[in-house]
Amino acid sequence: MAYMLEHLTVIDAASFLAGPGAATVMADYGANVIKIEPPQGDGYRTLVGRYPVPYHWLLTSRNKRSVGLDLRSDAGQKVVHKLLESADVLVVNFLDDQLKGFGLDYETVRAINPRIVFAQMTGYGSEGPDAHRKAFDVTGWWARTGLMEFVRDPGQTPIAMAPGQGDHASAMSVFGAIMAGLYRREKTGDGCRVSTSLVANGVWANGMALQGVVAGTNAGEYRQEHGWGNPFTYTYESSDNRFVVLAVINISKEWPGLLRALRLEEWAQDERFVDVRSILRNRDAVRDGFAQAIGSQPLDVTMAAMDEHGVTFSYVQPMAEVLTDPQMLANDVIVATGDDVGDYDLTVGSPIQIEGEAKRPPKRAPDIGAQSREVLTEFGFAADAIDALLADGILVAPAQDPGS
Repeated sequence: MAYMLEHLTVIDAASFLAGPGAATVMADYGANVIKIEPPQGDGYRTLVGRYPVPYHWLLTSRNKRSVGLDLRSDAGQKVVHKLLESADVLVVNFLDDQLKGFGLDYETVRAINPRIVFAQMTGYGSEGPDAHRKAFDVTGWWARTGLMEFVRDPGQTPIAMAPGQGDHASAMSVFGAIMAGLYRREKTGDGCRVSTSLVANGVWANGMALQGVVAGTNAGEYRQEHGWGNPFTYTYESSDNRFVVLAVINISKEWPGLLRALRLEEWAQDERFVDVRSILRNRDAVRDGFAQAIGSQPLDVTMAAMDEHGVTFSYVQPMAEVLTDPQMLANDVIVATGDDVGDYDLTVGSPIQIEGEAKRPPKRAPDIGAQSREVLTEFGFAADAIDALLADGILVAPAQDPGS
């Protein structure tokens, strides 16, 4: 089967998640993605601690080929420079001084291949006083951007985010930037440098609230002073200890159906709720009434009634249920891999679909250097040159290369 990006070669020299996640999407659409990692392996492999399955690595490194290479050495840099000569995309997420140390700064790479799209993910951008500050998504995307402060309830210590939450969101910006760079190359014939940062993506994610601050209203401060009491965007607990969250934005339209769904029809004649302004003036009573109605019955009863009467809502789904959710499976949000080992029968699909363009079936992420020999052979390295790199510890590969 032909894949949309199968003509592209991507050198994924980034570490951890945000940059490599963009390369994962390209691999899904058929790109030849070569993962460059140090001989001891990308540090991202170790985040599961003692758990025996590197589940995060299985997600982000599927459909890639691994070359274990020491970029701190001159010999290792010569190898990656050879790969870059005919590559289409380089993905990095190191600080500028690190890139220079690895021989992967933009000026060096562009001199090797003027047509390459050089994609860089940073923590805080390439300019300003914090340009050289290290970052993960919890620091750059979550804490620095107002998101972490905004979501907490009054008096509550700011809460942690889901692992990789900001990285996965930012990876899609890197992917978009790469594709825009490739489009520019089609128009001009020249490669270019494209970049984004964790902080830029976090501020974009928090853009509605921040634009409100510009306009003179600070929803974060309001929440700390008054709480977050809108009954129409509140989370309620059912009698079976499940949760449902409302997202009723057009109150006047959905109010009658919501009353019927919660068996509160008598409120239609209650003078406290004669119009939207009155309803919001008595929001505490509304919230308490909703909580009592939802809390008096199992979640599935509430859901059925809300569906019947056109109420906008969702239930708060536990993670294990996400994997078996028929809606997720029907739309390839969760994808079967066909892997028979038992720890990788499902994976999370990349979040875009292109009509008429198939994605490559998910293939198990490689071990460190699993395709080192294979890739270097494809790029013209002689067997004795590869053996010398292996003997010097510049390159790592299994004794018997498993191939792709």
